Amino acid sequence: MTQAVSESTPSDARQRQGFGVDVGGSGIKGGIVDLLTGELVGDRFKIDTPQPSTPDSVAAVVAQIAAHFEWTGPVGVTLPAVVTNGVARSAANIDKAWIDTDAKALFSAALGHDQVTVLNDADAAGVAEDRYGAGKDKNGVVVLLTFGTGIGSAVLHNGVLLPNTEFGHLEVDGKEAEHRAASSVKENQDLSYKEWAKEVSKVLETFEALLWPDLFIAGGGISRKSEKWIPHLTNRTPVVAATLLNAAGIVGAALAADTAAGTGQAR
Repeated sequence: MTQAVSESTPSDARQRQGFGVDVGGSGIKGGIVDLLTGELVGDRFKIDTPQPSTPDSVAAVVAQIAAHFEWTGPVGVTLPAVVTNGVARSAANIDKAWIDTDAKALFSAALGHDQVTVLNDADAAGVAEDRYGAGKDKNGVVVLLTFGTGIGSAVLHNGVLLPNTEFGHLEVDGKEAEHRAASSVKENQDLSYKEWAKEVSKVLETFEALLWPDLFIAGGGISRKSEKWIPHLTNRTPVVAATLLNAAGIVGAALAADTAAGTGQAR
């Protein structure tokens, strides 16, 4: 069942599948991805994030998830962290021991091979949405923003990712953008959707002045209720809801690993 296909399956079918693992503060989930459609092949498998979420404990869970699917090919792993050259440079909602950890080497050791690609979780979601979701076939500058406890960001130009942007920390009228317009702000301040959309618009207008994007994609859990707030936005750039939802991290991780492996799946 290696790579979840039988021995009689043609080799080109094997190349259409990838594997991603999405590491979050509360759960670590993984699955096999059809790289032609961006859909999961079967169900995803999730394990609670160990507490404390140290590098070794998380790596053990990632290996457990890969073993669950009997997967031995390239693996993409997302982290809630800035990742440069496979090294975690920050740590959001995971143990601070991750800072300056060589995540690629760590996961490679746990998985028993070096076909491992590690990237930021918002970047993975952005790559997935650009290739398969709301950004599909959209040229120019596409900016995905995940609205949650904070604001994650991913910037792509014609399908090419500018990694590790942290626009949620950009100052907007004296406050960090995520302190003004994260979905957690709406909840904590008991704002209506219309009131919260006013703050989101202010943030988007600041991003527009710097980036001049062609499209914003709104992700995070609140994107499921996009009809309640996107119509209230007043910024000039079109805003659409993300379509891959909770699968975006897995899909983007699988795509990144496949691209790094050189199997020709890049846009």
